[in-house]
Amino acid sequence: MHRTYSMRQSRAPTASQIQNPPPPPSTTKHGRFFGRGNLGHTFRRSAAGAFGPDLAKKLSQLVKMEKNVMRSMELVGRERMDVAQQLSIWGEACDDDVSDVTDKLGVLIYEIGELEDQFVDRYDQYRVTMKSIRNIEASVQPSRDRKQKITDQIAQLKYKEPNSPKIVVLEQELVRAEAESLVAEAQLSNITREKLKAAFNYQFDALREHCEKLAIIAGYGKHLLELVDDTPVTPGETRQAYDGYEASKAIIQDCEDALTNWVEQNAAVSSKLSTRSRTLSQRRKEGRRQPGEGVDLSGQDAPMEGNRESWITGSEHERTKEEYDDEEEDDEESVVPNGEQRGREEVVA
Repeated sequence: MHRTYSMRQSRAPTASQIQNPPPPPSTTKHGRFFGRGNLGHTFRRSAAGAFGPDLAKKLSQLVKMEKNVMRSMELVGRERMDVAQQLSIWGEACDDDVSDVTDKLGVLIYEIGELEDQFVDRYDQYRVTMKSIRNIEASVQPSRDRKQKITDQIAQLKYKEPNSPKIVVLEQELVRAEAESLVAEAQLSNITREKLKAAFNYQFDALREHCEKLAIIAGYGKHLLELVDDTPVTPGETRQAYDGYEASKAIIQDCEDALTNWVEQNAAVSSKLSTRSRTLSQRRKEGRRQPGEGVDLSGQDAPMEGNRESWITGSEHERTKEEYDDEEEDDEESVVPNGEQRGREEVVA
């Protein structure tokens, strides 16, 4: 019989991808210098936050730790695909029902591996957006340093030369530095809030889709298991001939259709706020919140805009400090060919 090894040979865009186009490939999937082992993870952990402005160090550390998370997810996806193929190979030598079911289970497990790969691409949008906050923090640090430097100079002169004419000049510079710092701090505050919400919307939307699709696969996997006859037999007794080939194919097809047609609006799991949470979560839609005025946030789970412009590419973000940019200091794996085939080829048993 033919071993399927993959759910489908050609992949048309799913309903979810049409509604919310997929992002560019993750920036963690290419340009690796330290290979696929844990050396890169260890290097990022030890070097995270060691370079760059003080204001950006904590978020820089978070961004690099998230890269470790993504590399781990990539590894899980690859290993799951290998496991799926090995499961199918093992079942090939078993009885007809076990052979057919393990073959189809391998298809589902392989699909999970591919979902992991897609999830990494979407997860990277969260990481890149958080990285843009880090860049803004780094750009604000010089204005803080300049203001502090002038303040220190004024204090030193007042102690050593109270009548120095330089004090007046420095005080004027301090006024200008404080004005510049005030603008920079306001910009940082505004952008931090905007990017924080956008970043975690990317992550939570990706998590919801990923987990819902995993639940779909798990459900159809249990339907496949029903085709295995686990009735005990006595020695010498022959089991009834297996006739579930068409049924297993139909289950796989149903699973594929369910995955293809899944969209955010049809998610089976929804988060419902309690009455107390609704009350505490009320905010005005526009302007500041006034006492007694608010709006219910029960509809806050609306998906992000479904156009490619909503995705953020790494090139759109300003690189403020090369010495601490995580894309240049610790990318560690050889380039993955753009034309790499994602499915498994059919092999005749």
